[in-house]
Amino acid sequence: MRTIFHIDVNGAFLSWSAVQLLKDGGMLDLRTVPSAVAGDSESRRGIILAKSTSAKKYGIVTGEPKGFALQKCPDLICVPPDFSLYTRNSEEMFCILQHYSDRIEPFSIDEGFLDYTGMEQLFGPPLEGAKKIKEHIKKELGFTVNIGISSNKLLAKMAGELEKPDKILTLYPDELEKKLWPLSVDEMFMVGRRTAPRLRKMGIRTIGDLAKYPVTLLEKEFKSYGRMLNAYANGIDDTPVAHAEAVREVKSIGNSTTIPYDVEKREEAYKILLSLAEMVSMRLREGKVCAREIGVEIKTTDFQVYSHQKKLLNSIDCTNAVYEAAKMIFDEAWKKEPIRHLGIRVAQLCRDECIQLSFLEEDWSKQKQADEAMDILRRKYGRETVVRSTFVGGIDPAFGGGSLKINHLRK
Repeated sequence: MRTIFHIDVNGAFLSWSAVQLLKDGGMLDLRTVPSAVAGDSESRRGIILAKSTSAKKYGIVTGEPKGFALQKCPDLICVPPDFSLYTRNSEEMFCILQHYSDRIEPFSIDEGFLDYTGMEQLFGPPLEGAKKIKEHIKKELGFTVNIGISSNKLLAKMAGELEKPDKILTLYPDELEKKLWPLSVDEMFMVGRRTAPRLRKMGIRTIGDLAKYPVTLLEKEFKSYGRMLNAYANGIDDTPVAHAEAVREVKSIGNSTTIPYDVEKREEAYKILLSLAEMVSMRLREGKVCAREIGVEIKTTDFQVYSHQKKLLNSIDCTNAVYEAAKMIFDEAWKKEPIRHLGIRVAQLCRDECIQLSFLEEDWSKQKQADEAMDILRRKYGRETVVRSTFVGGIDPAFGGGSLKINHLRK
């Protein structure tokens, strides 16, 4: 039987910010008072990204506007996000994990899986090994983690959610009936806010109900997704944990930005998409990879988020190809609501030497040569060295992301 750990940072963004402030000489630990990580309200990024346990008691939730949170708790201490800090802490944590296994796999910036199978001779039984990892991270990096232990990735992740913070918990197959099945069905991994009400209408209220429900009826309602939900509720998962060499393998590349005003015209959205495509395609070329799939994410002014993806006939890495694909997807997805946030993400990456020309698609080879020439100039002399005429007097050539600036784009 395998032994899998799921390691999850407790309140990652807030915890990492709190630790850094203490390292910088601060006397107050943000984790002990009502506090939150929130963006700049004036630039329309004033959203609660993370909050302390004390802040939860005031009803503050992740994703709500900063102003609403301050109404609930006027004394709420807010600190700005620092994504370079988060990335550094994440990398340092995964470096520590590599001391305990060569089979680790990031699941997000603040959580990942570790295959502990066969490591008992070096670090002791699973509970002892997990304690060593937890204390190693706490002593060296200053923040706490939850570690879930089981025989597969799914149950290890579910174990880590049972109780927080700073806990080591197990959820083996013989513990499902006692620990997992009594939980509400909406606590099951992969059961989202839209799926849970549909399950409850079918009389499925707990994970145990889902585990015992006839698979044929679930498939009738949810197709193959229903079979997967039933398997997960029964603790079935045989996916492997990636080898250490795969930890830094990039699976997708994305760029997004919150816009300082409501975008209501298609042409304005196109200009922002072009700015985002500049950065995404440049990162593709820098990584010497191409993308077979592209997606566009749209967030409206009332915080509704939806996205649309498209698989491509041919792999792409040039700016115009990414931009044209993004425009096509945007046109299919946009519901004409005012837009406050746009993003582009490419996936299904392959090495650029694997590109095959298709008679069904445009030949972007000449455009790629021009892109590569501009990349060289921008790396050597700065990103503003070469700027598209479209952006003159409009989008600052910071190429999207959190630093997007728009100078009188609307006329």
